[in-house]
Amino acid sequence: METYADWLRARDDADLRALLSARPELITPVPADLGALAARAAAPAAISRALDRLDRFTLAVLEAVLVLPDPAPRALADAIGVTEAEAAAALDRLRGHGLVWGSERTAAAPGVRQALPHPAGLGPPAREVFATYPTERLVGLITDLDAKPRGFPDADRLLRRLAELLADPEPLIADAGADARAALAQLTWGPPMGRVADARRPVRVGTAATPIERLLARGLLAAEDDRTVTLPREVALYLRGGRLFQDVTAQPPPLTGRPGSAPARPGERQEDVVARAAAGAAFTAVRMVEDLLERWGLDPPPMLRSGGLAVRDLRAATALLDVEEWHAALLIETAYAAGLLTHSGEVDGEWLPTPAYDVWLLQDTAGRWTDLAHGWLRSDRVAGLVGERDDRDRLINALGDAAVRPLAPSTRVAVLRELAEAEPGLAVDADAVRARLTWRRPRRSGPLRDRLVDWTLREAAVLGLTGFGQLAPHARDLLDGADPAPGLDKHLPRPVEEILIQGDLTAVAPGPLVTELARELALAADVESTGGATVYRFTAGSIRRALDAGRTADELTALLTRHSATPLPQPLTYLIEDVARRHGTLRVGAMASYVRTDSPAVLDEILADRRAAPLRLQRLAPTVLASALSRGELLAGLRSLGLAPVAESPEGGVIITRPDAHRAEPPPTAEITRLRAEATADEAMIAAAVRALRAGDEAARFGAEHAASAPSGEPPRSPAAATVELLRDAVDRGARVWIGYLDQQGQSSSRIVEPVRVEGGYLTGYDATRAAVQRFALHRITGVSEIDS
Repeated sequence: METYADWLRARDDADLRALLSARPELITPVPADLGALAARAAAPAAISRALDRLDRFTLAVLEAVLVLPDPAPRALADAIGVTEAEAAAALDRLRGHGLVWGSERTAAAPGVRQALPHPAGLGPPAREVFATYPTERLVGLITDLDAKPRGFPDADRLLRRLAELLADPEPLIADAGADARAALAQLTWGPPMGRVADARRPVRVGTAATPIERLLARGLLAAEDDRTVTLPREVALYLRGGRLFQDVTAQPPPLTGRPGSAPARPGERQEDVVARAAAGAAFTAVRMVEDLLERWGLDPPPMLRSGGLAVRDLRAATALLDVEEWHAALLIETAYAAGLLTHSGEVDGEWLPTPAYDVWLLQDTAGRWTDLAHGWLRSDRVAGLVGERDDRDRLINALGDAAVRPLAPSTRVAVLRELAEAEPGLAVDADAVRARLTWRRPRRSGPLRDRLVDWTLREAAVLGLTGFGQLAPHARDLLDGADPAPGLDKHLPRPVEEILIQGDLTAVAPGPLVTELARELALAADVESTGGATVYRFTAGSIRRALDAGRTADELTALLTRHSATPLPQPLTYLIEDVARRHGTLRVGAMASYVRTDSPAVLDEILADRRAAPLRLQRLAPTVLASALSRGELLAGLRSLGLAPVAESPEGGVIITRPDAHRAEPPPTAEITRLRAEATADEAMIAAAVRALRAGDEAARFGAEHAASAPSGEPPRSPAAATVELLRDAVDRGARVWIGYLDQQGQSSSRIVEPVRVEGGYLTGYDATRAAVQRFALHRITGVSEIDS
């Protein structure tokens, strides 16, 4: 009889490639032959993964194949309530996945029935479900039901008679009463099992009192164990009116929602409105990630001993970015997923930017966003869980292991693909997305998947993949594997080189600043507010910060004059000159530390000030004071007195005191952990796998043919000299040979080889079994046999 492996062997290469494309995990690693592939495809884990990929309709057709005695397309269409063409197309998909097979008659693949114990929500047939009943109880059951008893034959005949009686159970249901019919209704559409107390108690029609007892006494329910009853398949099908499913359709539910934002300008397309809104969100996300990592590069937060980021540090990031906690957690997790952030790897480590962050800063905004979007889309980390409790009532921290969910990447992609299918101008509702995902992957539905849909829609809007609830054009490029940067770049706000400096010591940036100006302004001024325009404020402290970093008053004035749209206000020039005049008049060194100045009167004032007592100063000369404090402590103490000292090197030069930014190398496994996704295989790999499977099958066939002639059933053996002669002859004639080969562990294997060269103690040839050119040590070849062409 034909087996599943035989059916696979009969498929052509295109069918095998389709199977491996649909189920790429079957070739990890490549099986030895098609028999091994059949065994692997029928394994419980492989069947479960294949079923997880089926949509609701295709899964319903597969369940119908398990139920119907003749699962032809016409019968399937009638049982499910669809057209014959739709049923036939679903069968073709199932064959392509290797879940149904058969040349003469369609059958479920091995392992499918075990994976779907209750197909279509139906219980076993009566002959199976009552097979555990003792013969005495079957006799009593049929005696009560059969008006014309036919004696008490063996159990097989009793089960057959009971199945005949239950084929039309209406008289039995009517006799059981309305309350018993209501109990059956709860099991009609599945699951077919219910829980009752003392289910195996002996009951007869004459003594049954409760609705459940009346059903048990008439065979309308079967007791599987002491607490479980099952509805026989024949009874359920009768109650369903012959239908297998209530509401299975061949197409997913329609996408519903609300109209998107209308174009604000005459002649503007809806697509441009969406792209512009999404681009604004994308720009904001990039800017916030840069702001956060710049801060953490200078002042990194510690890593918790249990892993992750402390709540206080998350709240500090929330305050810095002026967003909600979930928003800050999303940006932190996205930066980590993009490889821009990691921990230092120490026991008491810190969260630090990586060297990749410095490379990321060199890109334009569109390129930076692309890296962030790729990281978010592929990451298995779920920022929405941050702040919740796990199943052990432990807090889930940002960047902690408890926020990992393997379902996240596939769900994000699935949600965005649903948005991509929406009509232009339709902002899809989350409920509609959930309904379609439930239809497309019913076995993966659940509370977590439903929450992931909500989080994905929320996060996609914040990160700039959607605008007004609609998928942006550059996000479509991202999903299709194209570069989204060009499509995004044309909608991003243009960097500006001019700022408006006002007399109240503020500067307004009407848009994103060019890189050089943004960095210099961040050094010389403090950000006061953000939004459509960024407001900076100049203070004595911010000017001193720029001077500490090595800028001079003239350089700072020239920079601001060059980029100011109006003449530089006098209050700002006075502020710069005043801070610069006092800046550096004091010099601090290490003796542990010292203070020197050209003005002895200034030192007199310091020594006379009571607030200077903690500095423990001693006069070494009219212009020099010494302190036991470190140089940094002395600098901070003098600044707290309202002075503006600078650090001095041993050579007398000014030390630039801008703090160093720290970086940490990501661990080697970070990329693997971050990009955990479903198994995939490219076409070239699949084609090579098919070729190797065919070759392995051929090697196994020839091995079986020659096993009879081998004393031990192993590949044929030949003397070493004869082996070499046979191989050289095969090279001359271009013939293929079957060889036995011992590996380094002494394990014997069969190979189909096309010899190319025999020299230097090695055979070089194309190994059809491995689908590659190989070298074989001649002393490891146990025997050679020529293959007939």
